[in-house]
Amino acid sequence: MALSLLIAIIVSILAWSHFRRRRRNLPPGPYPFPIIGNILQLGRNPHKSLTHLSKTYGPLMSLKLGSIHTVVVSSPDSARLVLQEHDQAFSGRTIPAAAEAHGFDEISIGLIPVGERWRKLRKLCKEQMFSARRLDGGAGVRREKVGRLVDYLRECSARGRAVDLGQAAFVTSFNLLSATFFSVDLIEFESDATQQLKETIEGVTKILGTPNVADFFPILKRLDPQRIKKRSEFYFGRLLGVLGGIIDGRMESRSMETKNDLLAALLHLMDGSEYDLTYKDVQHLFLDLFVGGSDSTQCTVEWAMTELLANPEKMSNAKNELRSVIGEKNQVEESDISRLPYLQALIKETLRLHIPGPFLVPRQAVREVEIGGYVIPQHSQIFVNAWAIGRDSSIWPNPTSFEPKRFLNNNMGFKGQDFEFIPFGSGEKNVPRFASGR
Repeated sequence: MALSLLIAIIVSILAWSHFRRRRRNLPPGPYPFPIIGNILQLGRNPHKSLTHLSKTYGPLMSLKLGSIHTVVVSSPDSARLVLQEHDQAFSGRTIPAAAEAHGFDEISIGLIPVGERWRKLRKLCKEQMFSARRLDGGAGVRREKVGRLVDYLRECSARGRAVDLGQAAFVTSFNLLSATFFSVDLIEFESDATQQLKETIEGVTKILGTPNVADFFPILKRLDPQRIKKRSEFYFGRLLGVLGGIIDGRMESRSMETKNDLLAALLHLMDGSEYDLTYKDVQHLFLDLFVGGSDSTQCTVEWAMTELLANPEKMSNAKNELRSVIGEKNQVEESDISRLPYLQALIKETLRLHIPGPFLVPRQAVREVEIGGYVIPQHSQIFVNAWAIGRDSSIWPNPTSFEPKRFLNNNMGFKGQDFEFIPFGSGEKNVPRFASGR
């Protein structure tokens, strides 16, 4: 009797779910189980599992992840609808519990709602942090950091020592940012402090991407059943402590400082009212930049070298192009980049095949909206599966093959205007990026 009643209840729930979905004309998707929804269908690699499901249900697919209605976007056309045509309707962010550590969700430009505060911070990024004048002024710093990397690689080669390319790329990109922001190198190629800082940044990115049952069932956030919030507090706290120490030191010696770096500019702006800039704003802006810039650079360099070692012909093509352009020079100058189309194509192909984050930062529908003939309810969570788009065989022939030449005859860039290739996202809500950190 009890079993029959249970079966009847389950069937009723499934029938109601089916009726409700059809009535509201939601995008198609697999039927959710009671309570847990489609969580089990995410598997160990959600980006791969959802790519597989999209082949059955289409490029706009509905899921129920616990209590959260989710729409998965898996094609360039659908991504364009969400990120460009209806950008404002999908300008909200789904905030994971891990991002609430130290108030990060209330301060980070990538997470706060679109409004006056967000517009001021975005204006600050465009006019002060990523202006052409500041980027041009950092050319010497970039040249120096690349030169130090080349010297380090030569030294290791002369001594017959193996090189951890990931760590070398991390140190170079991190010091490039720190020298630009603070006029100082914070880490060395080989030191315990370097390893600790690298582990901290990797901890932040990993914890933000870890599936958390409290995100599927917000009622559990206070309990923190997987201790993700606790671990997040640790990693965020350690990195914010490093940044806070640098900012505090500069504030104490401002009267004697003559540096003209980004930190000096931001401290000066804190004294004014144009941007309403606070100490925490500055601290979290730097956190955003260091985590996004150094981690993605390390990942891309490691994968690029892995692919080149596995594809000797591509390695030979890259070497030949470099020899023909730079000749006997010790290193590539920024002015050489425009004459290195194969190298540019190689980086793009690496990002297509091994995108640093398989999903773009999740968005949220701030109002009900109709796209592609389907209704997306208000508060729906939006996943853009950039990994699936980058491996779509209808766009990219032989999508799992490493073929830099596919980028030689097109003008696809990194700014999110070509929705077949969006490794860094797109749309107004997309966070501006420091060019050299990319």
